[in-house]
Amino acid sequence: MGAKKIIKIFTTWRFLFFSIWKLPMVLIAGIRVKKLTTNDAIVSVPYKYVNKNPFRSMYFAVQAMAAELSTGALVILLSDDKNISMLVTNLESKYFKKAASKINFICLDGDKITMCIKRAIETKEGQTCVLQSKGYDVNGICVSEFNITWSLKTRNA
Repeated sequence: MGAKKIIKIFTTWRFLFFSIWKLPMVLIAGIRVKKLTTNDAIVSVPYKYVNKNPFRSMYFAVQAMAAELSTGALVILLSDDKNISMLVTNLESKYFKKAASKINFICLDGDKITMCIKRAIETKEGQTCVLQSKGYDVNGICVSEFNITWSLKTRNA
């Protein structure tokens, strides 16, 4: 599957079918990939009834799903056709403000992923790559920050 096909997965109706098949909770939460390039990804999550906690803010697990998707979509895109397996091995989060509106999670670590994949291919050993995703509300204020550790390694042929 080429990079163009991967990007197409994250567009409108194809993302709907991909979500139903592979990521049903993402679909239920209303999470969408808004931008995906080899350098960055933007994933949005709405503030709606199923995403709220009793304290009138967005549930932390919903934010974690969106943050993971912003990093994972980049890993999928950049590891395409390279026979790389990927797995989340750690997640750290910080919360700065109540998330009470639509939140956009932004990951700008495309270069870091590219270097990690290159090392995994060259060394034939698993590599860990810590990727950062920050969530911004509609006013541009950072409400949360996630550091997600991905383990990347070449698959046995």
